[in-house]
Amino acid sequence: MMMNAKSNSNNKEQGCSSSSQSSNQVLMIRPAGFAYNQETATSNSFQERTSLESELLQSQVTAEFDAMVDQLRNLGIQVMVAEDTCLPQKPDAIFPNNWVSFHASGIMVLHPMKAINRRLERRDSLVSTFERTFQIKEIKDLSSSEEYGEYLEGTGSMVIDRERKVVYAALSPRTRIKALNEFCKSLDYQLIAFNTRDSKGDPIYHTNVMLTIGTDFALVCEDLISNDKEKAKFLESLKSTGKLIISISEDQVNKYCGNMLELSRKEAKPLLVLSQSAHEVLNETQLKQLAPLVDLCPVQIETIEKVGGGSARCMITEIF
Repeated sequence: MMMNAKSNSNNKEQGCSSSSQSSNQVLMIRPAGFAYNQETATSNSFQERTSLESELLQSQVTAEFDAMVDQLRNLGIQVMVAEDTCLPQKPDAIFPNNWVSFHASGIMVLHPMKAINRRLERRDSLVSTFERTFQIKEIKDLSSSEEYGEYLEGTGSMVIDRERKVVYAALSPRTRIKALNEFCKSLDYQLIAFNTRDSKGDPIYHTNVMLTIGTDFALVCEDLISNDKEKAKFLESLKSTGKLIISISEDQVNKYCGNMLELSRKEAKPLLVLSQSAHEVLNETQLKQLAPLVDLCPVQIETIEKVGGGSARCMITEIF
């Protein structure tokens, strides 16, 4: 397994953030066998089948991935790229934030995944590489809860306010309450969990498609929260932070407007990474609200979004 990074000093010495909410250092995984994942499609309505032959699909996805990595590096983000392996095929390996997360206390968490073929992404060789490369003080392996149907797919299932140690989570087949409670107890986070329903009556499969939390703002589609008491508790918690709350619509969620990630930079405004499709549907008011707080970084990942059912935030695992 090869891992490469471009940075100005040793990775272990680099600080992760000028803000405890966002990081300057991230992990991304270059895919080797990207494909439409039938096993995840039952709970992810964002996925679309493709008529592209596998070689052409892989070529397009790799080009989108490499261009995104170059774009982030050119804007001052330290990007560590790990290589996927061809066998066994892991169609969603490009989305590592679902199986591993890193936390400022030096903790690495391995998360329980619903899809059996996604559990293959959690490779021992990668875990060992992370131990050698980053300042890992403790590994919390929560993956055993897969055995009894309790899933928690990392920072897809959870959107974390790291400064206030609050986890926001939309309950779904991939985000189960017992697994959430285990994670929050283990890392001393407060949990705000809620139920959601889209216009078709289905739960939102991952919290990070409807909610983004930055240092000074939160982007959210609160209309998707289906329980009034849970919505009130959610909004009360979010408003108590003093962050600017920017509402987005379900139509914007469907274009991945909730699936953004703030990254920090030295001597510059934070960077807000989002897909080109999300950027195109932000309205003038939302753009004006974001402008003083972050620099927008739209990335062209149309093929990845359509076939994989995930967007810019899903492709990035922050290193803290």
